[in-house]
Amino acid sequence: MKKNKLFLIPLIAMLLVIFSCAINTNGNISNQAQQEIKISGYSSVYPALKVLADAYEVKNPNTKVSILTPTKSEVSIAGVKDGLLDIGTLSWEFKPEEKEDKLEYYLLAKDALLVATHPSVTNIMNVTTEQLKGIYSGKIENWKDLGGSDAKIVVLDRAENEHAKYLLRKYYLGQDLKISSEVVVLRNESEVIAAIQNTPYSISAFSLAYAISNNLPVNRLSLNGVEPSIENIKNNKYQMVRPIGITIKKSPTKPVQKFVNFAMSQAGKEELAKYSFVAYTKNE
Repeated sequence: MKKNKLFLIPLIAMLLVIFSCAINTNGNISNQAQQEIKISGYSSVYPALKVLADAYEVKNPNTKVSILTPTKSEVSIAGVKDGLLDIGTLSWEFKPEEKEDKLEYYLLAKDALLVATHPSVTNIMNVTTEQLKGIYSGKIENWKDLGGSDAKIVVLDRAENEHAKYLLRKYYLGQDLKISSEVVVLRNESEVIAAIQNTPYSISAFSLAYAISNNLPVNRLSLNGVEPSIENIKNNKYQMVRPIGITIKKSPTKPVQKFVNFAMSQAGKEELAKYSFVAYTKNE
C-alpha cells in the first residue's frame, strides 16, 4: 500500500505541471502555446488591422495579434525583411520597382480621406478646390468668408511626408501651394481625430471609415459637390481614396500566412465592411 502511495505522488505532481502549462493567461485551457503575430507600420491602416485582429483572435484564441507603436512604412518594410516584424502596414500599393523577391504585398481594402470640421462650424457642408486652397494657404482665415460663423479657421494638418497630405496635394491643394505657417501640424492620424473633436472651428482630413464606424461628432464635408460616402468610393466618384495594404515575407510562418488568408477571405471582408471599409475585389 505504501509503495502504491509513493508511486502516485510523483505521478500526480507531473499531471499538475502538465495541466498548469495547458492554461493560458486568460485562464482558458489550451492545447498549445500562444503564438504572436507582430504588426507595425503606417498609423492610418491600424483601424482596419485592429478590426481583423480582434475577429481573428476570437476564432484563434492561441494566437495573439499585437499591433505595435506606429512607424513609417519604410521602417516597417525593413522590419519585415529583417524578421523583426511579421506584417508591415502600408497606405499605398507596391509599385513594380518596389516589389522584391523577399516580400509579398496584399491589398485588403480601401478607405477615403475625409475632410471634416468641428461641429461648431455651421452652414458649411461643401467646399470647392479653390476654397480648400484658400483655407490651407491662409488666404481664407475666417469661416464667415465661406458663409459660416464669425470665427477664425483652425487648420489641423499633417507633415508633408505623410500619405494623407500627399492625397490632399494630389487632388486639391496642388504641389506648389504654400501652406500657412499658422496651421497646426500633428504627428499621426489618432492625434488628428482627437484634436478635431476638441478644437472648435477646426478642419482636418482623416479616415472616413473611422468617422462612420465610431459615429464621430464632426461635419463631413463634400468636396466640389461630391459627398464622402461608401457608394461614392465604390463608383470612383470620390477622389481621395487610399489603399489599405500589408506586406509579409514570401515564405512566412504558418500563423502569419493563416492570418493573411483570413484577412483576404470573405469572412475578413465582411468584418471590414461592418466598420465601413470598402473591401478590395480582384475585379478592380
